[in-house]
Amino acid sequence: MMVKLTPYITLEGRAKEAIQFYEETLGAEIISIFTYGEMPDMPNTFTDELKSLVAHAKLKVGETELMLSDAPGDSTIENGKRITICITTNEVEKSKRIYEALRQDGQINLPFKEEPFSPGFGDVTDKFGVTFQIYTEIED
Repeated sequence: MMVKLTPYITLEGRAKEAIQFYEETLGAEIISIFTYGEMPDMPNTFTDELKSLVAHAKLKVGETELMLSDAPGDSTIENGKRITICITTNEVEKSKRIYEALRQDGQINLPFKEEPFSPGFGDVTDKFGVTFQIYTEIED
């Protein structure tokens, strides 16, 4: 079983710009990128501009990874949530156990469920105010 921690940066409509900047300055390589327009179940109210925002991106920087996304719409990012910690496992059940443990006396930001970019994903702020994104990555 694998468990790793990855910094996750959330921006207000500038994720693509940040990705390009990190490619140029850090030699980052794009592993994957999904826009809101590529996500199922997005509201019909999303404009083309909103659909072009980054829902989830993963970069490789040297031997490590960095994840990024845009906050949808006119969302402003609360203090302490611009950079969160992504916990990655390679087993959905392990990810769910971590999610359930961290949510005790904390706050659910996004229920744990299957997403187009992960078979098991959720977002939770623990009882200490630290926000974690729990991400499952099954290798083919």
